[in-house]
Amino acid sequence: MSVELQKLLAQKLGVEQETIKTAIEKSQKDGLLLHSVIEKLKITTNTKILDTFASIYGVNKIHLETADISPDIVKLLPKKLAEDYKVIPIDRAGNNLMVAMANPKDIKANEQIRFQTGYYPKPVFALESDIKYALQKYYASVKIEMQEIPRNESTPNSQAGQDITTEKAVASDRVIITDKKTDDRIVNLVSEILIQCISRKASDIHIEPYEEFMRIRLRIDGVLIEVSKLQKHYKDKITARIKILAKMKIDESRLPQDGAIQIHYGGKDIDFRVNSLPCLYGEKIVLRILDKSSLEVDMEKLGFEPEQLKNFKDNIYRPNGMVLVTGPTGSGKTTTLYSAIQELNDDETNIMTAEDPVEFALPGVNQVNMKPAIGLNFASALKAFLRQDPDVILVGEIRDRETAEIAVKAALTGHMVLSTLHTNSAVDTIARLINMEIEPFNLVASLNCIVAQRLMRKICENCREVDQEGTPERLISIGVPESWAHQYKAYKGKGCPSCNNTGMKGRVAVHEVLVLNDDIKKCIIRNSSSIELKAVAIRSGMVSLRQSGIIKLLKGTSPISEVIRVTDSDSAQEQQNAA
Repeated sequence: MSVELQKLLAQKLGVEQETIKTAIEKSQKDGLLLHSVIEKLKITTNTKILDTFASIYGVNKIHLETADISPDIVKLLPKKLAEDYKVIPIDRAGNNLMVAMANPKDIKANEQIRFQTGYYPKPVFALESDIKYALQKYYASVKIEMQEIPRNESTPNSQAGQDITTEKAVASDRVIITDKKTDDRIVNLVSEILIQCISRKASDIHIEPYEEFMRIRLRIDGVLIEVSKLQKHYKDKITARIKILAKMKIDESRLPQDGAIQIHYGGKDIDFRVNSLPCLYGEKIVLRILDKSSLEVDMEKLGFEPEQLKNFKDNIYRPNGMVLVTGPTGSGKTTTLYSAIQELNDDETNIMTAEDPVEFALPGVNQVNMKPAIGLNFASALKAFLRQDPDVILVGEIRDRETAEIAVKAALTGHMVLSTLHTNSAVDTIARLINMEIEPFNLVASLNCIVAQRLMRKICENCREVDQEGTPERLISIGVPESWAHQYKAYKGKGCPSCNNTGMKGRVAVHEVLVLNDDIKKCIIRNSSSIELKAVAIRSGMVSLRQSGIIKLLKGTSPISEVIRVTDSDSAQEQQNAA
């Protein structure tokens, strides 16, 4: 370091130039960072060291002793890498990972962070002593390794190249996440993927092979977020590892396959439903997490408005008939049905369910897994159920005419039938059933109620603020009544570490509950259009999906963007009414 720079550094730190010269000589002799030597010599305050060297490096600074780093962020960076390069992750924004570093100009450290995490590192400066303290504080409880407990000691697993420890006390197919290290990088990578999914409360993992890389995305609050990109030579190894854990055929890559993984983590068992699909550059793997502890079966907490909840409860408690829950994949239909089953579950009620697959075990409920390969499908299960003296029947999904006909027959012969259908709205469900050749007179006699639902992201409570773009004119344009538009304000999330700078955290369901009253039944009998059916339903008191979303908006639960993204406008209906 030149004499001029030594003099400038001495001025900034408020010490003698000779003192700086001594510190430089010691740092060169011991191979230490200059600011670490200055800190150890205690020749000035840590605040001055932090300010001065952040300016020299040309980056922002952070006081780690006062920082509150999310465990989910810490888990993005392997502990060994953090310790080797004296770094710790502090926040993430998109594909950028903010990392506190004792040497922000360490090219090798930045390259390793990019390679091992798939994120672009954005360095900020922190004192080395603070980083060491933070490493001990935040990595003390992070578990990132995984070993498999086989069914018994003779289970052949050598073909997988797995690091396996056999425990005689455990007779299970569970994958146990432990603190024990392995030398198998693929085992560790798959472990970290599963842990990220759990810790970040994701619902799905997408592992996608492309020509030059493999992309890993998590679906968090209904939106896919890229968390990593791996080099292409990992593609086949990671796919093989997951297929082995899921009990899938590793030598079959031409056809789609289904499997399941159960892991034990954080004191609880968590299931993953696994599906593989052959694509152009390899097999895409999708894992859906089935965490029973996160299943919300309390009907009061599902997002229904009070009148909607009353209508739904009234109809599932009727002695017979059919209640359908509709919506796209991932809209929370299973949760709503399970809450209904839990509500009806008592010692006097025989409840039978046909599911593909059974996602959560419910005590006191007779649940049957579908096995189409041997002829056990929804239709055949329903036929068998009718000979099992059921009170309540749940059918995972009505997919075809045969299943629909048997469900209607069951509803007409003294049973309560609950099921799902993939349609866009409550009134579209009626058209879909008629297209399945269900006679309108049978439909009005058997169908009690239809619930259409979606999941909207909620505004992060930690960074919620008034949306300046939510003017009365803007609110009116999406369907808010004019009197309300001038009375209420819209909110949005600014973005903060708690929500990964998205402004969103968590989801809430929005519903429309269509009860088949006499007016609706008359429309069905005379084969009215969906537009006319919806007009009659709204006049009868049905709150549409858009209206339900607007209620969440005016309560400050969700932003305008989510209402538009998740729900369709009622403008076509309003035009029909005006006509």
